[in-house]
Amino acid sequence: MPKKYVTLSISIFIALFTTLEVVGQNTEKKKKGFIPRYINSIINDTVAQKKSQFFIYPIAGYRPETGVEFGVCPLYVYYAKEDVENRLSEINAYAFFTLNGQYGLRLNHALYSDQDKWFFLGDLDFEQFPLKYYGIGNDVPKDNIALVNATQIRIKERVLRRVLDNFYIGLETDFRSLTNVTFEDFDEDISEENFDYPFGADGSTNFGLGLGLVYDERHNVLNTRDAFFSEFAYLNYNPFWSSEVEYQLITTDNRFFKKINERDVFAAQVLGEFNFGGDVPFNQLSYMGGSNIMRGYFKGRFRDRNQIATQIEYRFLPLKLGFTDRIGATVFTSVGEVFDDWNEIEMKNLKWAAGAGARFLLFQQKDIFLRFDYAFTRDGSNFYISIGEAF
Repeated sequence: MPKKYVTLSISIFIALFTTLEVVGQNTEKKKKGFIPRYINSIINDTVAQKKSQFFIYPIAGYRPETGVEFGVCPLYVYYAKEDVENRLSEINAYAFFTLNGQYGLRLNHALYSDQDKWFFLGDLDFEQFPLKYYGIGNDVPKDNIALVNATQIRIKERVLRRVLDNFYIGLETDFRSLTNVTFEDFDEDISEENFDYPFGADGSTNFGLGLGLVYDERHNVLNTRDAFFSEFAYLNYNPFWSSEVEYQLITTDNRFFKKINERDVFAAQVLGEFNFGGDVPFNQLSYMGGSNIMRGYFKGRFRDRNQIATQIEYRFLPLKLGFTDRIGATVFTSVGEVFDDWNEIEMKNLKWAAGAGARFLLFQQKDIFLRFDYAFTRDGSNFYISIGEAF
């Protein structure tokens, strides 16, 4: 990511923070037209806590593999039956296109029924988007050796029923499709003829079915302040239900949140992913990087059959600035590794990332922040803008 672009993005974001209150005051005075009313509804959030809210904002950015990118991010939050004793449900999406003709849609949700009896947790990703491919393993080149151009679809859904206080059990499903696959832009030291294509390079369509166990104390999944969350999932990819591969996946995701005072929160996460029992397509291997854990690494920078990663974060939500109580900040760090066999893990070779972020309190009554994170690693740096915390 070019430094000048990162600096420009940070400057724009800080400027946004410092002018939002003024804009809100001005739009309060002249509520004419849809746009001024909409801006005022965001800046001066007076919607009752129990009422549902919808927010949409545009994004423009640049990535080396896509060029200029434009997108929109809608968010919808609500309480079942407008009862604040229920947990806050959210639907979050991101639709984008680039000047190179690439496009995609990402949608995730955490939905709770009345009295939190049912919990629907899932993600949908559709992308026509080049993926940097560095190889497989924890010791691959710093520069990508090829670009993978493909149509990618992933639909992951959990349908869970509460059986005890905060404890849910239910069905886990995972659909993966990789089609129209081409490997291109090979490293100058590698020719297409001698390139070692990974398993799944021709594309595949697979379906995993299994069991999910979740312990969830969270009341607000977008900004948890004092709770514990733990998920254990088992998925079986099997030709019996039309999967082209046969293997199994175990995932464990554990998150701890502790209020230090009325504003500050300490958060920690430990994630493990373990594939076994057969060959795994390269696009379904555990990968490191992205906007949620091991921030700072390009998504898929390292990939292998297994992964262990952990991160800690200290959140100032909001900061004590005097002139406003809607600006927050965070600092975070993480370590992790991908591996094929347990004996490959060495403390001295663990990957690390660290960074800091700014926050703007978007929905005051529901305690939801707009997030900007900047993270750096041995490889370089990256930044992220989204709604809600990373975990």
